This record gives sequence, structure tokens and C-alpha cells, in this order.
Amino acid sequence: MPADIWTLPAPGRVFVDSVNMRHILRWRPPQAACNTTVLFSVQYQGEFELLVKNGTWMDVFDCQQIPFTHCDLSFEVGSDSDYDMQVRAQCGSEVSNWTKLGSPFNRKNTQLTVPEMTVKTAGDTLQVLMEEFPLSAAIRVTVWRKDEQQKVEYSLTAEQPMLHIEALQEGKVYCVRAQLMLYSGVRSSSTRPHCVLVTGPEIASWRTPTTVAVTLIIMLGLLFAVFWSVIHCRPGSCKNFLKKKSLPDSLNVKVIPMVEQAHNEEFWEPKPQVLNSDSV
Repeated sequence: MPADIWTLPAPGRVFVDSVNMRHILRWRPPQAACNTTVLFSVQYQGEFELLVKNGTWMDVFDCQQIPFTHCDLSFEVGSDSDYDMQVRAQCGSEVSNWTKLGSPFNRKNTQLTVPEMTVKTAGDTLQVLMEEFPLSAAIRVTVWRKDEQQKVEYSLTAEQPMLHIEALQEGKVYCVRAQLMLYSGVRSSSTRPHCVLVTGPEIASWRTPTTVAVTLIIMLGLLFAVFWSVIHCRPGSCKNFLKKKSLPDSLNVKVIPMVEQAHNEEFWEPKPQVLNSDSV
């Protein structure tokens, strides 16, 4: 297409700002007067589009006629191959020419920052929590006891960013260091060693006051219930409630003075009877 049909100057200084696998295309707006908002559109071309689709340029869906001077292509840049990108401006009916990158971009050149982590202890357990990091990356965590040279390495992913190490030796200092890595082999700088003292198993400090408070509340509640019942109890209801009930007949047992009867039988002697002659 002839150059004289591009009535609007093209954007300038197109480059990719890539940090931790987030790829942002940036550019400068054209130096031209426009009575309305200047809009921008972005396209990309990867190895697949270049070789398989015969050099086709693909529109970035979220970056068509946008008023911003940046575009996030983290989703579009899905492999470690080279990508070319271009942007053009539009002012009303006027459209500029496309401005390409100075050289193709490869995500292996992304800048990896030192990961952020939180290290703390809970009894004899060491907990390491990593802040948010790219899905396509992993974090290598190195743990060692300060008075020993032996080190143990662990790998954390974005789906599992927390590390628990249990049964550590009480009274010893343990150190932790972390490094962000891509599966392509690109690594960030390591964090400074973060050392903590393992105090050993102990009862959490909140349990004792909480238990005392709960017990006190329960006791006060019971005392209040009893006090309220005594005050609000009607005389008739309380009399019936406290009235002694007689036992059923099946539970009534009659006590027979067996001891006295046995006592009488023990000392009973037969008395001789005098028979009259008439009875003989």
C-alpha cells in the first residue's frame, strides 16, 4: 500500500516490558494533533503464524482500538519461540502505518525478580509462604540448620505456594533461601537467607486465656439461670416441684421383726399338763 495514504504518523518506540513472565507491549503515541481520542490496535505473529499460516498477523483481541499506550500479550506469547509485534494509531478516519518491534521478542528473555517470601515457626514446624508468582515458573526453596553445612531443597509451584517442615530440633536456628526458576532454565537471583529460631512444641498463647474466659462465661450463665429460676418461681409451682412423692407399692418393703420372734422361740419351754381322770 502506498505510503502517502497513511495520513497519521505511526506510533514510536515500540518495545516489550517483560517481568516475571508478564509481557507488556508499550509504545509512544504519534506526534500529531487529533480532534478526538487517538486509538491503537495491536497484532502479533509467532512461529506458528509465520511458518504454518504463511506469515499471518493475528489481532490481539483485547487490544483493538484502545486509548492506552500499552497492551498485555502474556496470553498470546505461549511458547519459547520468537514473536513479532506491531501497533498502529487511528484518529477518526485517519489511520497510521504499522510500527514493529526493533527485534523479535522471546519470553525466555523475561526479567525474573527476587521472590518474596514469609518465614515463621509454629512450635517445631517451619512454615514458608511464597507470594504470587507465574504459573509457568517454580520456586526452589533451600533450607538448612545454621550450625550445619547440609542443605535440603524443595520445589514450590503456584498451585502449592506453601511449605511445611515438621519435627525440627528445638532450640536450633534454621535458615531459608528462595529462587524463582523457569522450566526453560532461566533463574532469578536468590533471596537473602532468612533465619528463625525453632522454639519447640508449645501451647498456643491464646489457648489459656480463651479457656479461662469460656469457663467463666459458662459458670456465670449457670449462676444466672439458677438465680433467675429462684426469683421467678411461683409458690405453687415450686411447692409441687419440691413436694416429696410417695414410693410405689412395689418399692415398699415391710420389715418383720424376725429377731424378736427367734428370741422368744429360743427360750420357750413346753409346760406339763395335768389330765383329769375323766379325760383318760
